[in-house]
Amino acid sequence: MIKQLAHSAVSDIFSLNSGVVYRIPKYQREYTWGIKDWEALFNDVTENDFGYFLGSYICVNSGSINGTTLEVIDGQQRFTTIMLLLTALYEKLSVLKEQMDEDEKTSLNNLRNRLANKKQTYTSDGTKKTEHIQRLTLQKQNMNDEDFSFVLFDKGIITEQKAQLKHFGNRRISKAYKYFGKLIDEKVAEFKEENPNISDVGVLFNIVEKFERAIMVGIEVDTNKDAYMLFESLNHRGVPLSALDLIKNSLIATAEGKADADNSYEIWKQILFNVGQDDYSVQERFFRQYYNSFREELNAPYKSTDKKYYLGYLATRTTLLDIYEKMIKSDYKSLINDLLQKSKIYALITNNSDEECVYTSSLADLERISGAPSYILLLYVISNKDKLNLSPENLDELIKMLITFFVRRNVTDVPNTRKLTQLFIDIISEVKVLQGAELVSTVREKLISVSASDEAFESKMRGPIYDENPEATRFILCSIEAQHQTKEIYTDLWSRDNQNKYVWTIEHIFPEGENIPNAWVEMIAGGNKDLAKQYLAHYVHTLGNLTITGYNQNLSNMPFEQKKDRKSKDKRKDMGYRNGLYLNQSVVNEDSWTIDKIKARTDMLVQTLKDMYRW
Repeated sequence: MIKQLAHSAVSDIFSLNSGVVYRIPKYQREYTWGIKDWEALFNDVTENDFGYFLGSYICVNSGSINGTTLEVIDGQQRFTTIMLLLTALYEKLSVLKEQMDEDEKTSLNNLRNRLANKKQTYTSDGTKKTEHIQRLTLQKQNMNDEDFSFVLFDKGIITEQKAQLKHFGNRRISKAYKYFGKLIDEKVAEFKEENPNISDVGVLFNIVEKFERAIMVGIEVDTNKDAYMLFESLNHRGVPLSALDLIKNSLIATAEGKADADNSYEIWKQILFNVGQDDYSVQERFFRQYYNSFREELNAPYKSTDKKYYLGYLATRTTLLDIYEKMIKSDYKSLINDLLQKSKIYALITNNSDEECVYTSSLADLERISGAPSYILLLYVISNKDKLNLSPENLDELIKMLITFFVRRNVTDVPNTRKLTQLFIDIISEVKVLQGAELVSTVREKLISVSASDEAFESKMRGPIYDENPEATRFILCSIEAQHQTKEIYTDLWSRDNQNKYVWTIEHIFPEGENIPNAWVEMIAGGNKDLAKQYLAHYVHTLGNLTITGYNQNLSNMPFEQKKDRKSKDKRKDMGYRNGLYLNQSVVNEDSWTIDKIKARTDMLVQTLKDMYRW
């Protein structure tokens, strides 16, 4: 079944001397990774030591006339992401070529040859010709391969472009590539701030080396049948031990030596139950955030050592095990008892507790806007609320400030995600000597100082906000609607179905699909299909074209009048825009839906949001 298994660096997978090319079969799903995935992979590789493990891939040797072609059955998202990242790095380095020595120029050329195979061919008149052909061919859905080919050609990596593209900037490959450029620039600036004597070229090659030396396990099989059997087997059998499993094992082993294993295990189970027994990611996040919240206190017993933070500077996914093993070895009993107490507070913060308080509703909104990085701060201040003289009203005000911060952050991407953990650790250091209203005011000043400007916030809200951050978009639309609800007309916009999906979802009034129905071409662009496509690209994802509905699938691509007036089969329910929501009041009285009306509604909603989330 398995023909070959290799534990290889990325540089070996895309070897300079190999004629191997990789192809993602056309029937595979399109490239689906988004901002969170891009950022996670980039951070995982750049913030860890050389040789970071990226996972596995499965491929089938399909052969070819000119060499070996491997079809990637599993691992395509990582392959695509790595190649886009390396391409972005090549572009950044290319503009600095004049600053390079000969060795660096050679390294730059080697990078190009990892991205494209160099081949010698001859023209019809016998002239020797050098071509560069892409090493990875993507699937065809949503023009993934054409877009990738364009990027490679545009950056001078391959010699021929597959197609001239329209609306390139609106598709995922383009957005991914642009975002990787931003991540790289931020990493260069961050590295140079800490190491002012290093050149841009030096930093960029360091990042290249991190990715080239990252490790993947490649499994080559003979047939597609073998590939899918193996894929199913790997995904449904044998779950590897997690960091928390290893921490638990270390804890129980230590407690067993003290005849305390059973009691310690019961406490451990209660800790996991408090923070969310069915969600490993939340459990792991608690253990990381616990250490980061109380880092100073936890390291206090080790002040006599030569390290300021003997246990570890920061708890990350890679340092978590080492930090906890040290704490367990030192005093496991105090550790688990403190974790138990803090887990109860964490349960309150994450709405996993039956306890209710003044700020329960605000905490729910903070979770909905993806404010989890701030739990570091909340865990600290709520644990010490008496000492810090914080009333429930103080805490509610603080949480509402954090909501405003994360709305603005998630819309603008300022500050960068990588800086959030350190931001809240720094805030803890500043406020632990303060009390009450002064503490809240200091947090506010700190958050304002790192947030995007009002101008940047407004600019992002006027752009294709849904396309850039659908989660934040849903939150702000729901928050607008919530302001106009009463007990008599309350609708739970956060309810989920039996598959844990939101019942109420975002609806595009002017439909978002590329195949624009004729009725919409006529209404939005007077029958001009090219103009309708231009409008689609620029306006379909803007606030003015968005609303909320519980019947998204039922509306879909319907003409505007049908979307407004749609009813259930028994005529008892309004399934269209006459559903009583405030968000639809500016839509239902319109006879048509035009670009000018989208713009006007955008203006109105942006002003509302500026008032709601101003500092």
